[in-house]
Amino acid sequence: MSSAIVVAGTVSVYTTAAVEALAAPYAPTAPPRWAQVGISGAAAHVARVQRALAHEVRLCTVVGRDAAGGLIREELARDGLLGPGVVESPASSVGVVLVDRDGRRMGLPYLEPVDGFAYPFGLLREQARGADLLVLTNARFVRPLVAPATALGIPIAVDVHLIADPGDEYDRPWLERAQIVFCSHERLGGDPRAFAAALFARYRRCEMVGVGLGAGGALLALRDGVLIRVAAQPSGRVVNTSGAGDALFATFLAVWLRSRDPVAALQSAVLHAGWKIGHRHPAAVSLTAEKLAELRASAPPLTVVEHWDR
Repeated sequence: MSSAIVVAGTVSVYTTAAVEALAAPYAPTAPPRWAQVGISGAAAHVARVQRALAHEVRLCTVVGRDAAGGLIREELARDGLLGPGVVESPASSVGVVLVDRDGRRMGLPYLEPVDGFAYPFGLLREQARGADLLVLTNARFVRPLVAPATALGIPIAVDVHLIADPGDEYDRPWLERAQIVFCSHERLGGDPRAFAAALFARYRRCEMVGVGLGAGGALLALRDGVLIRVAAQPSGRVVNTSGAGDALFATFLAVWLRSRDPVAALQSAVLHAGWKIGHRHPAAVSLTAEKLAELRASAPPLTVVEHWDR
């Protein structure tokens, strides 16, 4: 059964360029191996994944009255995501992603055009009527919406991305109110289980903590003491790892909402993220629910489920 999901956050126009190395010596011109222009950003990627996996998605975002905004609207309309939650601003957010030969990425997001936008809470509240989940990304313009959204009585999920400290001041509004928290391992600096334990100890609403481990797959900790580890599945050549965390997060939510099975959801999430990074523009491609289920059935990833003492 499909669910209704509200996704609030940034949608940007990105130029992705394939370079020889992320740290290259100066040259007056350096044509990339390939380049691509399209929309991305956490909200765009999450919304696209969940719609591809057959959920109803209500996107709340900010789009400018500029050329970039025209492209954003065109792509959102094509994907069935251009609805009343998309509001107009003077300018759109844009960015550049550099990708090296190993698929490693360096993002250069320019979010200032939308960071200070006062998104109307009344509109978010209206979009949330009858919703099963609020995915409130940690975009700056979403931050003032998090506290009042708690009163709507709808579970909240967030990916806090490159967090390093469970007491992070910027991310505190989300951490205090979200039932599902995902992040990347890149800045944790230690055992991700310790980070999960710290979140459970500090934030009483938190019920699940997911950690993307890159080439190591992913980990999911549940408040009841269950720990799930899913190994990354060997696949073809890695082309672009941009948005791998968004894919992991969005796919987990989509499958978990339908099945309430955290093991199946994390397995599906790891497989989908691994499939996406084999493409030049991962945010623009997604498997259907049927194709993802077939992939999981044909090549189930190595999974360990255990109980742990926090």
